[in-house]
Amino acid sequence: MHKFAVMAVALFFATGRFHAQSSLQTYFEKTQGKETPTYQEIISWWKKADQSSPLLTLQTKGPTDAGFPLHLALLSNKGYSSIQNAKEAGATIILVNNGIHPGEPDGIDASMLLVKKVIERKIVLPQQVVLAIIPVYNIGGCLNRSTNFRVDQEGPEAFGSRGNSQYLDLNRDFIKCDSKEALSFSAIFQECDPDVFIDNHVSNGADYQHVMTLLTSQPSKLGGVMEQFLRSQFEPALYTGMKEKGFDMVPYVNAYGDKPENGWSTYWDSPRYTSGYATLWHSFAFVPETHMLKPYDQRVRATLALMETFIAFTGKNAKEIQDLRKKTKLAMASADRFPIKWKLDKTGFTEYAFKGFESGNKPSDVSGLNRLYYDRSKPFTKTVKVVDRFVPELFIEKPKAYIIPQGWWKVIDRLMINKVQMSQLQKDTTLEVEWYTIEDYKTTPRQYEMHHLNSDVVVRKQKAAKFFRKGDWIIQLNQPANRFLVETLEPQAEDSYFAWNFFDAILGQKEGYSAYVFEDKAAQYLKENPTLKKQLEQRRATDTLFAKSARAQLDFVYKNSPWAEPDYNRYPVFRVLQ
Repeated sequence: MHKFAVMAVALFFATGRFHAQSSLQTYFEKTQGKETPTYQEIISWWKKADQSSPLLTLQTKGPTDAGFPLHLALLSNKGYSSIQNAKEAGATIILVNNGIHPGEPDGIDASMLLVKKVIERKIVLPQQVVLAIIPVYNIGGCLNRSTNFRVDQEGPEAFGSRGNSQYLDLNRDFIKCDSKEALSFSAIFQECDPDVFIDNHVSNGADYQHVMTLLTSQPSKLGGVMEQFLRSQFEPALYTGMKEKGFDMVPYVNAYGDKPENGWSTYWDSPRYTSGYATLWHSFAFVPETHMLKPYDQRVRATLALMETFIAFTGKNAKEIQDLRKKTKLAMASADRFPIKWKLDKTGFTEYAFKGFESGNKPSDVSGLNRLYYDRSKPFTKTVKVVDRFVPELFIEKPKAYIIPQGWWKVIDRLMINKVQMSQLQKDTTLEVEWYTIEDYKTTPRQYEMHHLNSDVVVRKQKAAKFFRKGDWIIQLNQPANRFLVETLEPQAEDSYFAWNFFDAILGQKEGYSAYVFEDKAAQYLKENPTLKKQLEQRRATDTLFAKSARAQLDFVYKNSPWAEPDYNRYPVFRVLQ
């Protein structure tokens, strides 16, 4: 920070303007921890905080489906006015996202309390740490306020809904970006390039004694030096720090269909989720999950305590965290292959002290049948195994580059907002490329977040020289975005753009033929191509249904002839290998 800025901060406190903080009492505090503010009250508070302290800068960012812009608050001891200035000074960035599910507002209130404590100098931020906070992400859900949502949650008295203004679950939208929120978030994330990312939530599921649980994005997927550091230092420090603050913490209790005391497997956060998306960019990503059945005051205080723990550890290890990320980015830029499918390694686990309640079954007053219940008069502490290792199941060899024809602009737009380095061909060009033909896939029968996901994709590779037009996009795979590119552009990846239906048009045949016209051409073509005729005969001999269908046999000839539609089932992302 420039010396004039330092002088300004000193003058601010010397002149007594600091006393403006007395007006920063939060709505949570005014209601003795029972209520959370409305959207208008949230933004009003942040604007007051911005005006009251040189440590805080409130920025207006991109649009949302609700018609209001996202805000980003920057908090630091040095009063940085922009992320760029902070990064130029070598700052370590912690990005905090709140209210992605506004029915889970714990982080909204905890972030306000945290900022208030910093402004009042009740806690001091480490010099090298900058907090970037999204006060409330799902504005549409926050505006849709009720006392009736989330019937199984203890407070606050009124809160928002899970769906945004399009009724989307925004924590499933970070690849497909159907919402303006997700597009704006991608821009914020790329600007911040956070070293640590925190997305505050509230859990559901089993009953237990813990107020706070923690979902850590897959260490296995981070890999290398970041995985080692996360497992050996970062996570243990968080659990120790929370215990010292009076909050025994366990991993997110992903126990469904079994008693949690029997252990569970860690949650798989694919790139559609905030933490899975952050992992693609080599950030240490976490999802705090307070327990829904704990009083709201306890949940907010636990969230505040965890954020303070994150800040303390990040400040103490700022340089190492940055160095580990730099090493990982360099390794990913030069890696020859990438995993795109994972499976749980049931032999890898970590043990934790789990504080639960005895559970059982009793007759339901509703149905008369057995129902689950927890007996809070019978607490226990047991050691549980949490299976927390995943191993790669499918690797993809990295091409030298991808080429995407310019007509697929929806995909191109999403790559651009993620700051993928790409350029357009300056002239019509013929290149030797590899591409996939989609041989088979499955599609969900019911919609999921406005899509029918494709999965279990089977591909066949082909190589040939292909003509590309001036303006088509070429993407070199020697950049920080390599991991993101492979997971979005390889059709077999779980959250690829193909999985999310961006390329579904190729799955429908556009051209055809009249059978009675093509019959004569097909017969002549078989005479001129004995190899294909032999293949047809072999298929008839081994496939009874095929042998009985004149149309199927004619179609076989058509699909293996020069008249076949070349773009049908041809995946339109081409791989340059040399």
